[in-house]
Amino acid sequence: MKKKYVFKKIPKAIVEVDHDVIRISRKGFFSFFMHGLKGEKTIPIKNITAVQLKKPGMTVGYLQFSQHGMLEDEGGLINSFSDENSVTLRQSEYKQALEIKNYIEDFQRTQDGKSVAGTSDADELKKFKELFVEGIITEEEYENKKRQILNA
Repeated sequence: MKKKYVFKKIPKAIVEVDHDVIRISRKGFFSFFMHGLKGEKTIPIKNITAVQLKKPGMTVGYLQFSQHGMLEDEGGLINSFSDENSVTLRQSEYKQALEIKNYIEDFQRTQDGKSVAGTSDADELKKFKELFVEGIITEEEYENKKRQILNA
């Protein structure tokens, strides 16, 4: 899977999911002001220890990736603007942030396409049913995932 997600909230960021890595690149003046010329950041998914997703509400939300041996900003929303492992997002971008989070968690739960001990097909179906009921994914997306899980 190779997919690109654009988050237009200041600072603008592009997150690319490429099978086993996440790439974050920044665009625009505000991004340069906050992050300088750091370039693209590549994070192997196997090194991600946590994914924090704050849903936008009265303020913007953020998606933060934590890794082994790093000290991520823990100041919440304010620090998410300058944290190189965080992406800020609008309400309209929440679904794509959730898709990235779910991809990472699914990738880490599986090994060579088979579920790792501790997660069952029933757990996976329940998770995707909840996403459907909450309106985060469509019925078609749910049915596709259901077929994929049951045919595994």
